[in-house]
Amino acid sequence: MTALGKLFRTTAFKLSLAYLVVFAIGAGLVLGRIAWNVKGLIDEQISQTIDAEITGLSEQYTQGGIRRLVYVVEQRTRQPGASLYLVTTFAGQTIAGNIGDLPPGTLDRPGLTETAYRRPDEAEARHRALARIFILPGGFRLAVGRDLGDRETLRVVMGRALITSLGWLIVIGTLGGLFVARRVLRRVDGMNASARNIMNGDLSQRLPLAGSNDELDRLAINLNAMLDRIAELMAGLKEVSDNIAHDLKTPLTRLRNGAEQALRTAKSPEEYRAAIEQTIEDSDSLIRIFNALLMIARLEAGGTGDEMAVFDVAEMARDVGELYEPLAEEEGTILAIEAEPGLQILGNRELIGQATANLVDNALKYGRTETAAGLAGDVRLVARKAGANVEIEVSDRGPGIAPDDRARVLDRFVRLEGSRSRPGSGLGLSLAVAVTKLHGGALRIEDNQPGLRVVIALPLAKLKLKSAPERDERYVPQALPEATT
Repeated sequence: MTALGKLFRTTAFKLSLAYLVVFAIGAGLVLGRIAWNVKGLIDEQISQTIDAEITGLSEQYTQGGIRRLVYVVEQRTRQPGASLYLVTTFAGQTIAGNIGDLPPGTLDRPGLTETAYRRPDEAEARHRALARIFILPGGFRLAVGRDLGDRETLRVVMGRALITSLGWLIVIGTLGGLFVARRVLRRVDGMNASARNIMNGDLSQRLPLAGSNDELDRLAINLNAMLDRIAELMAGLKEVSDNIAHDLKTPLTRLRNGAEQALRTAKSPEEYRAAIEQTIEDSDSLIRIFNALLMIARLEAGGTGDEMAVFDVAEMARDVGELYEPLAEEEGTILAIEAEPGLQILGNRELIGQATANLVDNALKYGRTETAAGLAGDVRLVARKAGANVEIEVSDRGPGIAPDDRARVLDRFVRLEGSRSRPGSGLGLSLAVAVTKLHGGALRIEDNQPGLRVVIALPLAKLKLKSAPERDERYVPQALPEATT
């Protein structure tokens, strides 16, 4: 296809052509309306002039009879730019005037009429006039009119103006449409070139921006944001694949080696039973890891958004605290719960409860310090209002996390050196981050001086929506002890 053909096939040129047709119709209607109004104005002025002359001539007839009328008519016909006059008998015989002849029957129709007429020096009627027929006493006919040549000239002038205007409008509209289409086509071709490079595997390419902030720029901005999100998801997928390949290889190898060792060395049913139980335990740990990964992927893809309802965060926080109080007592840790009443948010209660439970579980595992009596510490779970948000805070008095590592621990499978001796796989904080993003909130890691403070900030419910469904039993979140950092 030629370059000109591509221009003619663009949407911009077709829109310009459509606007051109609309403007042409509009210009035609406007000029036509103007011509019609001008014609009406001319006809009204002619009618008023004729009526005035008829009145004067009828007065002359009343004063001096037919002779006086004929004299006045002959005097007026000799003046430059004179009107049209015709005085006849009742039989139609011409007495005076500058009209050679009128169509048959015209003189028998009193009133204003548009008619053809013949001048005295012409053989046939070739002109048009607007005339009024007036029947005088005695049966005489008086016709007074004005030639419509000026009106015809005006019609021709208006017609030529309309044709000329439409011609210029078509030329300018076509050139303007080609100019606009060329500019748009150049930008679209640039976007297409970038899109082809992206499809060929260069995910760093982005659609070009003209800087005009028009609709194409806004489209390119949104598409670039989409490409950034796709690149982020692809990088996350690659990272997850690499993490699975490295971090799950060891437990799978341990599972296989345990089964192989049982086959080689087990002698009694009790030994085989112990090996099978260990294999089941290791398998359950792997299943929990995969479930956590699937949950994180589902949350990052925007899943479970249709299961949201308004619920009380304070009640959820108390449920989580009651779940972990026995574990805190076993560990010699004080678990303090502070929850303001009436903290209503729109969200998935189970997911937010799961994220909170993971934070509490991490604090109980890694937030303890050595004392003379052994490992001990205190953990606080706080739910409070902070401006337009609800903050769920879990803090401890443990060794904390260095500032350089606080962003890194939010990634999947990341475990710091001090936590590798404890059970876990590094997915707890990743799940909490995914839950927080799904609800339009933010997760912060701060220094508790000493210890660590993790805060989940979620927006308060602005509308009174349906509340979370009533439960026969209080919700008890299931923690992920193997999916923590």
